[in-house]
Amino acid sequence: MNQLATKESRLHIRCDEHTRQLLDKAAGYTRTNLSAFVLTQAVAAAERILSEQESITLKEDDFQAFLAALDTPAEPNAALVRAFERHADQVLGA
Repeated sequence: MNQLATKESRLHIRCDEHTRQLLDKAAGYTRTNLSAFVLTQAVAAAERILSEQESITLKEDDFQAFLAALDTPAEPNAALVRAFERHADQVLGA
């Protein structure tokens, strides 16, 4: 996270006393204040989750099959042709 970025938004959270003590202790071990600790950890978790949800990892054989499918796409079937026609009529107004 860019430390020089202007902080324009606030985030308020509530927690029980045990959770607060746990977070305070962890922040102390990392020599940061509680806000910086929670924000750093939350951003790291968010980046990890987004990466897991928004990327695909394929084995080599599967990747080659994917590339081959991109190079030789299947011919559109009747349902796809009808869908494109409906799209043209309803969305594009053609």
